[in-house]
Amino acid sequence: MRKMTSEDKYIRKRRIKAKASKLLYYMFGILPIHKNKITFSAFEGAGYCCNPKYIAEGLIANQRKGDARYELVWLVNDINKEFPPEIKKVKNTLWNRAYHLSTSKIWVDNARKNWGTRKRKGQFYIQTWHGPVGFKPVGRLRGELFSKIGELVSVADAKNIDVLLSNSDWCTDKWKRSFWGELVIKTGSPRCDILINKRESQYRKIREEFDLKPDSKIVLYAPTFRGGSQNKKREVFAEEFTIDFNLLRQSLHQKFGGEWYIFVRLHPQLALRMQKAKFSKSEYVIDISYKDDLYEYLAAVDVAVTDYSSVAFDAAYMKIPVFLYVDDYKEYVEDRGELLWRYEEIPFPIATNNKELTEKIIEFKYDNYMKKLQDTFENIGLLEDGNATERVLDIIKTIK
Repeated sequence: MRKMTSEDKYIRKRRIKAKASKLLYYMFGILPIHKNKITFSAFEGAGYCCNPKYIAEGLIANQRKGDARYELVWLVNDINKEFPPEIKKVKNTLWNRAYHLSTSKIWVDNARKNWGTRKRKGQFYIQTWHGPVGFKPVGRLRGELFSKIGELVSVADAKNIDVLLSNSDWCTDKWKRSFWGELVIKTGSPRCDILINKRESQYRKIREEFDLKPDSKIVLYAPTFRGGSQNKKREVFAEEFTIDFNLLRQSLHQKFGGEWYIFVRLHPQLALRMQKAKFSKSEYVIDISYKDDLYEYLAAVDVAVTDYSSVAFDAAYMKIPVFLYVDDYKEYVEDRGELLWRYEEIPFPIATNNKELTEKIIEFKYDNYMKKLQDTFENIGLLEDGNATERVLDIIKTIK
Protein backbone atom coordinates (compact mmCIF):
# COMPACT_ATOMS: atom_id res chain seq x y z
CA MET A 1 0.00 0.00 0.00
CA ARG A 2 1.38 3.38 -1.06
CA LYS A 3 2.30 5.67 1.79
CA MET A 4 0.24 8.86 1.88
CA THR A 5 2.33 11.89 0.92
CA SER A 6 1.99 15.41 2.30
CA GLU A 7 0.26 16.35 -0.95
CA ASP A 8 -2.21 13.48 -0.51
CA LYS A 9 -2.99 14.66 3.02
CA TYR A 10 -3.44 18.22 1.84
CA ILE A 11 -5.80 17.14 -0.96
CA ARG A 12 -7.79 14.96 1.45
CA LYS A 13 -8.16 17.92 3.81
CA ARG A 14 -9.28 20.19 0.97
CA ARG A 15 -11.69 17.55 -0.35
CA ILE A 16 -13.36 17.19 3.05
CA LYS A 17 -13.64 20.97 3.31
CA ALA A 18 -15.14 21.17 -0.19
CA LYS A 19 -17.76 18.51 0.57
CA ALA A 20 -18.69 20.27 3.81
CA SER A 21 -18.98 23.58 1.95
CA LYS A 22 -21.26 22.06 -0.65
CA LEU A 23 -23.77 21.12 2.04
CA LEU A 24 -24.51 24.82 2.55
CA TYR A 25 -25.12 25.25 -1.18
CA TYR A 26 -27.60 22.37 -1.12
CA MET A 27 -29.33 23.95 1.86
CA PHE A 28 -29.69 27.33 0.13
CA GLY A 29 -30.57 25.52 -3.07
CA ILE A 30 -34.17 25.21 -1.88
CA LEU A 31 -34.54 29.00 -2.16
CA PRO A 32 -35.70 30.62 -5.42
CA ILE A 33 -33.19 32.03 -7.89
CA HIS A 34 -33.63 35.81 -8.31
CA LYS A 35 -33.69 36.37 -12.06
CA ASN A 36 -32.20 39.89 -11.86
CA LYS A 37 -29.56 39.18 -9.22
CA ILE A 38 -25.87 39.17 -10.18
CA THR A 39 -23.12 38.25 -7.71
CA PHE A 40 -19.59 39.50 -8.41
CA SER A 41 -16.17 38.67 -7.04
CA ALA A 42 -12.58 39.43 -8.04
CA PHE A 43 -9.30 37.86 -6.95
CA GLU A 44 -10.99 35.74 -4.27
CA GLY A 45 -12.61 38.73 -2.60
CA ALA A 46 -9.73 41.22 -2.92
CA GLY A 47 -11.83 44.23 -3.85
CA TYR A 48 -13.61 46.30 -6.50
CA CYS A 49 -11.39 45.79 -9.51
CA CYS A 50 -10.48 44.12 -12.81
CA ASN A 51 -12.99 42.98 -15.42
CA PRO A 52 -15.88 42.37 -12.98
CA LYS A 53 -15.68 46.01 -11.83
CA TYR A 54 -16.08 47.39 -15.33
CA ILE A 55 -18.95 45.03 -16.11
CA ALA A 56 -20.67 46.26 -12.94
CA GLU A 57 -19.93 49.88 -13.88
CA GLY A 58 -21.51 49.29 -17.28
CA LEU A 59 -24.66 47.84 -15.71
CA ILE A 60 -24.89 50.76 -13.29
CA ALA A 61 -24.47 53.31 -16.08
CA ASN A 62 -27.24 51.66 -18.09
CA GLN A 63 -29.52 51.49 -15.06
CA ARG A 64 -29.04 55.21 -14.49
CA LYS A 65 -30.26 55.72 -18.05
CA GLY A 66 -33.40 53.75 -17.31
CA ASP A 67 -32.38 50.29 -18.55
CA ALA A 68 -33.31 47.06 -16.78
CA ARG A 69 -32.34 47.10 -13.13
CA TYR A 70 -30.28 44.36 -11.52
CA GLU A 71 -29.59 43.53 -7.92
CA LEU A 72 -25.81 43.75 -7.77
CA VAL A 73 -23.99 41.91 -4.97
CA TRP A 74 -20.20 41.91 -4.44
CA LEU A 75 -18.32 39.40 -2.27
CA VAL A 76 -15.39 41.19 -0.63
CA ASN A 77 -12.96 40.27 2.14
CA ASP A 78 -12.70 43.79 3.56
CA ILE A 79 -16.19 45.12 4.09
CA ASN A 80 -14.82 48.64 4.64
CA LYS A 81 -13.80 49.03 1.00
CA GLU A 82 -15.74 51.62 -0.99
CA PHE A 83 -18.28 50.57 -3.60
CA PRO A 84 -20.89 52.44 -5.64
CA PRO A 85 -24.21 52.74 -3.77
CA GLU A 86 -25.88 50.54 -6.39
CA ILE A 87 -23.76 47.57 -5.26
CA LYS A 88 -24.49 45.63 -2.08
CA LYS A 89 -21.13 44.64 -0.61
CA VAL A 90 -21.13 41.42 1.39
CA LYS A 91 -18.41 39.91 3.55
CA ASN A 92 -16.80 37.05 1.63
CA THR A 93 -17.58 34.21 4.04
CA LEU A 94 -18.61 30.68 3.19
CA TRP A 95 -22.13 31.32 4.47
CA ASN A 96 -22.55 34.49 2.41
CA ARG A 97 -21.00 32.94 -0.69
CA ALA A 98 -23.30 29.95 -0.50
CA TYR A 99 -26.40 32.08 0.00
CA HIS A 100 -25.77 34.74 -2.63
CA LEU A 101 -24.34 32.43 -5.29
CA SER A 102 -27.20 29.97 -4.74
CA THR A 103 -29.83 32.69 -5.21
CA SER A 104 -28.24 34.65 -8.08
CA LYS A 105 -29.12 34.19 -11.72
CA ILE A 106 -25.65 35.30 -12.87
CA TRP A 107 -22.14 34.96 -11.42
CA VAL A 108 -19.25 37.16 -12.57
CA ASP A 109 -15.71 36.38 -11.43
CA ASN A 110 -12.12 36.80 -12.61
CA ALA A 111 -10.62 33.86 -10.71
CA ARG A 112 -11.46 30.26 -9.88
CA LYS A 113 -14.21 29.82 -7.33
CA ASN A 114 -13.69 27.88 -4.12
CA TRP A 115 -13.73 24.12 -4.38
CA GLY A 116 -17.14 23.01 -3.21
CA THR A 117 -19.10 25.78 -4.95
CA ARG A 118 -22.34 24.37 -6.38
CA LYS A 119 -24.10 25.88 -9.38
CA ARG A 120 -27.81 25.24 -9.85
CA LYS A 121 -29.71 24.54 -13.05
CA GLY A 122 -30.75 27.82 -14.64
CA GLN A 123 -27.81 29.83 -13.36
CA PHE A 124 -25.19 31.45 -15.63
CA TYR A 125 -21.49 31.85 -14.79
CA ILE A 126 -19.35 34.42 -16.67
CA GLN A 127 -15.64 33.86 -16.05
CA THR A 128 -13.66 36.92 -17.18
CA TRP A 129 -10.24 35.65 -16.05
CA HIS A 130 -7.58 38.17 -15.01
CA GLY A 131 -4.86 37.92 -17.62
CA PRO A 132 -5.71 37.50 -21.32
CA VAL A 133 -2.68 37.94 -23.62
CA GLY A 134 0.25 37.24 -21.34
CA PHE A 135 3.39 35.23 -20.72
CA LYS A 136 2.50 32.72 -18.03
CA PRO A 137 1.19 29.24 -18.79
CA VAL A 138 -2.02 28.44 -16.94
CA GLY A 139 -4.00 25.27 -16.35
CA ARG A 140 -3.02 22.30 -18.46
CA LEU A 141 -0.34 24.31 -20.26
CA ARG A 142 1.72 24.15 -17.06
CA GLY A 143 2.15 20.41 -17.60
CA GLU A 144 3.75 18.55 -14.70
CA LEU A 145 4.22 21.82 -12.80
CA PHE A 146 0.46 22.18 -12.44
CA SER A 147 -0.30 20.78 -8.99
CA LYS A 148 -2.93 18.10 -8.45
CA ILE A 149 -4.95 20.34 -6.14
CA GLY A 150 -4.77 23.11 -8.74
CA GLU A 151 -6.17 20.75 -11.35
CA LEU A 152 -8.97 19.53 -9.05
CA VAL A 153 -10.06 23.09 -8.23
CA SER A 154 -9.83 24.17 -11.87
CA VAL A 155 -11.80 21.22 -13.23
CA ALA A 156 -14.53 21.69 -10.63
CA ASP A 157 -14.82 25.38 -11.49
CA ALA A 158 -14.74 24.71 -15.24
CA LYS A 159 -17.81 22.50 -14.99
CA ASN A 160 -19.78 25.51 -13.77
CA ILE A 161 -18.58 28.07 -16.34
CA ASP A 162 -20.93 29.04 -19.17
CA VAL A 163 -18.79 31.71 -20.86
CA LEU A 164 -15.06 32.42 -20.63
CA LEU A 165 -13.99 35.80 -22.04
CA SER A 166 -11.13 36.27 -24.50
CA ASN A 167 -9.57 39.31 -26.15
CA SER A 168 -7.86 37.65 -29.12
CA ASP A 169 -7.65 34.57 -31.32
CA TRP A 170 -4.38 33.80 -29.53
CA CYS A 171 -6.10 33.91 -26.17
CA THR A 172 -9.04 31.82 -27.37
CA ASP A 173 -6.66 29.12 -28.57
CA LYS A 174 -4.71 29.15 -25.30
CA TRP A 175 -7.88 29.00 -23.20
CA LYS A 176 -9.21 26.01 -25.12
CA ARG A 177 -5.94 24.19 -24.49
CA SER A 178 -5.49 25.41 -20.92
CA PHE A 179 -8.90 24.86 -19.40
CA TRP A 180 -11.60 22.22 -19.51
CA GLY A 181 -14.16 22.80 -22.23
CA GLU A 182 -15.57 26.24 -21.39
CA LEU A 183 -17.27 28.20 -24.18
CA VAL A 184 -14.82 30.96 -25.11
CA ILE A 185 -16.15 34.22 -26.58
CA LYS A 186 -13.93 37.00 -27.93
CA THR A 187 -15.24 40.21 -26.39
CA GLY A 188 -12.12 42.13 -25.46
CA SER A 189 -11.23 42.97 -21.84
CA PRO A 190 -13.69 45.25 -19.98
CA ARG A 191 -10.85 46.44 -17.73
CA CYS A 192 -9.00 47.78 -20.78
CA ASP A 193 -11.86 49.99 -21.99
CA ILE A 194 -10.69 52.77 -19.66
CA LEU A 195 -7.22 52.66 -21.25
CA ILE A 196 -8.74 53.42 -24.63
CA ASN A 197 -11.74 55.60 -23.80
CA LYS A 198 -10.60 57.68 -20.82
CA ARG A 199 -6.85 58.04 -21.08
CA GLU A 200 -6.84 61.85 -21.26
CA SER A 201 -9.19 62.35 -18.31
CA GLN A 202 -7.36 59.77 -16.17
CA TYR A 203 -4.02 61.35 -17.08
CA ARG A 204 -5.18 64.61 -15.48
CA LYS A 205 -7.15 63.03 -12.64
CA ILE A 206 -4.32 60.85 -11.28
CA ARG A 207 -1.81 63.69 -11.32
CA GLU A 208 -4.28 65.80 -9.36
CA GLU A 209 -4.84 62.94 -6.89
CA PHE A 210 -1.13 62.83 -6.00
CA ASP A 211 -0.60 66.59 -6.34
CA LEU A 212 1.80 66.17 -9.27
CA LYS A 213 2.42 68.78 -11.93
CA PRO A 214 0.24 68.32 -15.04
CA ASP A 215 3.31 67.63 -17.19
CA SER A 216 4.84 65.12 -14.75
CA LYS A 217 5.82 61.76 -16.21
CA ILE A 218 4.86 58.46 -14.57
CA VAL A 219 6.37 55.01 -15.00
CA LEU A 220 4.51 52.03 -13.60
CA TYR A 221 6.55 49.21 -12.08
CA ALA A 222 4.28 46.17 -11.71
CA PRO A 223 6.03 42.85 -11.02
CA THR A 224 3.82 39.80 -11.28
CA PHE A 225 2.66 37.24 -8.74
CA ARG A 226 5.38 34.95 -7.39
CA GLY A 227 4.71 31.48 -6.10
CA GLY A 228 2.34 29.60 -8.35
CA SER A 229 2.17 26.14 -6.86
CA GLN A 230 -1.25 25.70 -5.32
CA ASN A 231 -0.23 22.93 -2.94
CA LYS A 232 1.99 25.23 -0.92
CA LYS A 233 1.79 28.62 0.69
CA ARG A 234 1.80 31.48 -1.79
CA GLU A 235 4.70 33.81 -1.23
CA VAL A 236 7.13 36.18 -2.87
CA PHE A 237 10.46 34.70 -3.88
CA ALA A 238 12.24 37.86 -2.76
CA GLU A 239 10.97 40.70 -0.67
CA GLU A 240 13.67 43.10 -1.85
CA PHE A 241 13.38 44.60 -5.31
CA THR A 242 16.56 44.40 -7.36
CA ILE A 243 15.48 47.13 -9.75
CA ASP A 244 17.30 50.43 -9.17
CA PHE A 245 14.57 53.08 -9.08
CA ASN A 246 16.97 56.02 -9.07
CA LEU A 247 18.75 54.69 -12.13
CA LEU A 248 15.39 54.01 -13.79
CA ARG A 249 14.30 57.63 -13.26
CA GLN A 250 17.61 58.95 -14.56
CA SER A 251 17.41 56.78 -17.67
CA LEU A 252 13.85 57.82 -18.46
CA HIS A 253 14.73 61.49 -18.00
CA GLN A 254 17.77 61.15 -20.25
CA LYS A 255 15.71 59.48 -22.98
CA PHE A 256 12.34 61.20 -22.78
CA GLY A 257 12.92 64.29 -20.66
CA GLY A 258 10.58 65.45 -17.90
CA GLU A 259 10.30 64.82 -14.17
CA TRP A 260 9.54 61.15 -13.52
CA TYR A 261 7.59 59.47 -10.74
CA ILE A 262 7.45 55.71 -10.16
CA PHE A 263 4.17 54.00 -9.30
CA VAL A 264 4.94 50.66 -7.64
CA ARG A 265 2.20 48.06 -7.87
CA LEU A 266 2.27 44.49 -6.59
CA HIS A 267 -0.19 41.80 -7.63
CA PRO A 268 -3.44 41.99 -5.57
CA GLN A 269 -2.68 38.66 -3.89
CA LEU A 270 0.58 40.12 -2.58
CA ALA A 271 -0.37 43.74 -1.95
CA LEU A 272 -0.80 43.21 1.79
CA ARG A 273 2.89 42.30 2.00
CA MET A 274 4.02 45.55 0.44
CA GLN A 275 5.02 46.92 3.84
CA LYS A 276 7.64 44.12 4.03
CA ALA A 277 9.05 44.74 0.58
CA LYS A 278 12.15 46.94 0.59
CA PHE A 279 12.41 49.65 -2.01
CA SER A 280 13.85 53.13 -2.33
CA LYS A 281 11.87 55.51 -0.13
CA SER A 282 11.52 58.73 -2.05
CA GLU A 283 8.95 61.37 -2.92
CA TYR A 284 9.32 60.09 -6.46
CA VAL A 285 8.36 56.51 -5.59
CA ILE A 286 4.64 56.09 -4.91
CA ASP A 287 3.09 52.85 -3.66
CA ILE A 288 -0.27 52.20 -5.34
CA SER A 289 -0.50 48.55 -4.29
CA TYR A 290 -3.27 49.38 -1.85
CA LYS A 291 -5.46 50.71 -4.66
CA ASP A 292 -8.07 48.16 -5.67
CA ASP A 293 -8.16 49.00 -9.36
CA LEU A 294 -4.85 49.17 -11.20
CA TYR A 295 -6.47 50.26 -14.46
CA GLU A 296 -7.51 53.70 -13.25
CA TYR A 297 -3.79 54.35 -12.70
CA LEU A 298 -2.44 52.45 -15.67
CA ALA A 299 -4.47 54.77 -17.90
CA ALA A 300 -2.39 57.68 -16.60
CA VAL A 301 1.17 56.38 -17.05
CA ASP A 302 3.71 57.18 -19.77
CA VAL A 303 5.87 54.05 -19.52
CA ALA A 304 5.39 50.61 -17.96
CA VAL A 305 7.99 48.20 -16.58
CA THR A 306 7.01 44.68 -15.59
CA ASP A 307 8.31 41.13 -15.85
CA TYR A 308 5.89 38.31 -16.73
CA SER A 309 2.61 40.13 -16.12
CA SER A 310 -0.14 40.53 -18.71
CA VAL A 311 -0.13 44.22 -17.74
CA ALA A 312 2.68 44.54 -20.31
CA PHE A 313 0.23 43.89 -23.14
CA ASP A 314 -2.55 45.91 -21.51
CA ALA A 315 -0.24 48.92 -21.26
CA ALA A 316 0.82 48.45 -24.87
CA TYR A 317 -2.78 48.97 -26.03
CA MET A 318 -2.17 52.65 -25.14
CA LYS A 319 0.87 52.61 -27.45
CA ILE A 320 3.29 53.56 -24.69
CA PRO A 321 6.80 52.11 -24.21
CA VAL A 322 6.82 48.87 -22.19
CA PHE A 323 10.01 47.28 -20.86
CA LEU A 324 10.46 43.84 -19.30
CA TYR A 325 12.82 43.50 -16.33
CA VAL A 326 13.38 39.76 -15.78
CA ASP A 327 16.25 39.20 -13.39
CA ASP A 328 14.92 35.83 -12.14
CA TYR A 329 13.97 34.16 -15.41
CA LYS A 330 15.41 30.73 -14.56
CA GLU A 331 13.76 30.53 -11.13
CA TYR A 332 10.44 31.78 -12.46
CA VAL A 333 10.31 29.24 -15.29
CA GLU A 334 11.18 26.45 -12.86
CA ASP A 335 8.15 27.39 -10.80
CA ARG A 336 5.64 28.35 -13.53
CA GLY A 337 6.82 26.49 -16.62
CA GLU A 338 8.08 27.78 -19.97
CA LEU A 339 6.60 31.10 -21.08
CA LEU A 340 3.98 31.16 -23.83
CA TRP A 341 6.13 33.28 -26.16
CA ARG A 342 9.44 32.53 -27.80
CA TYR A 343 12.01 35.13 -26.82
CA GLU A 344 12.31 36.60 -30.32
CA GLU A 345 8.51 36.99 -30.60
CA ILE A 346 8.13 39.19 -27.53
CA PRO A 347 7.45 42.76 -28.75
CA PHE A 348 8.97 44.46 -25.70
CA PRO A 349 12.62 45.33 -24.92
CA ILE A 350 13.92 42.82 -22.34
CA ALA A 351 16.52 43.44 -19.61
CA THR A 352 17.95 41.02 -17.04
CA ASN A 353 19.70 43.61 -14.87
CA ASN A 354 19.75 47.36 -14.22
CA LYS A 355 22.55 48.04 -16.68
CA GLU A 356 20.63 46.34 -19.48
CA LEU A 357 17.43 48.16 -18.55
CA THR A 358 19.20 51.49 -18.84
CA GLU A 359 20.62 50.48 -22.23
CA LYS A 360 17.21 49.37 -23.50
CA ILE A 361 15.64 52.67 -22.46
CA ILE A 362 18.38 54.83 -23.99
CA GLU A 363 18.37 52.78 -27.24
CA PHE A 364 14.56 52.71 -27.49
CA LYS A 365 13.20 53.58 -30.95
CA TYR A 366 9.47 54.28 -30.89
CA ASP A 367 8.77 53.64 -34.60
CA ASN A 368 10.46 50.23 -34.54
CA TYR A 369 8.62 49.39 -31.34
CA MET A 370 5.22 50.35 -32.76
CA LYS A 371 5.83 48.33 -35.92
CA LYS A 372 6.58 45.25 -33.83
CA LEU A 373 3.53 45.88 -31.65
CA GLN A 374 1.18 46.29 -34.60
CA ASP A 375 2.50 43.12 -36.23
CA THR A 376 2.02 41.25 -32.96
CA PHE A 377 -1.54 42.50 -32.48
CA GLU A 378 -2.46 41.55 -36.04
CA ASN A 379 -0.90 38.11 -35.70
CA ILE A 380 -2.83 37.30 -32.51
CA GLY A 381 -6.15 38.67 -33.78
CA LEU A 382 -6.44 41.21 -30.97
CA LEU A 383 -9.77 42.80 -30.10
CA GLU A 384 -9.31 45.75 -27.73
CA ASP A 385 -11.32 48.67 -29.09
CA GLY A 386 -12.89 50.12 -25.95
CA ASN A 387 -16.20 48.28 -26.46
CA ALA A 388 -15.55 45.10 -24.46
CA THR A 389 -17.90 46.01 -21.62
CA GLU A 390 -20.78 46.60 -24.02
CA ARG A 391 -20.22 43.19 -25.60
CA VAL A 392 -20.40 41.52 -22.20
CA LEU A 393 -23.54 43.49 -21.32
CA ASP A 394 -25.07 42.21 -24.55
CA ILE A 395 -24.38 38.67 -23.35
CA ILE A 396 -26.03 39.43 -20.00
CA LYS A 397 -29.12 40.82 -21.74
CA THR A 398 -29.65 37.49 -23.52
CA ILE A 399 -29.60 35.43 -20.31
CA LYS A 400 -33.12 34.34 -19.45
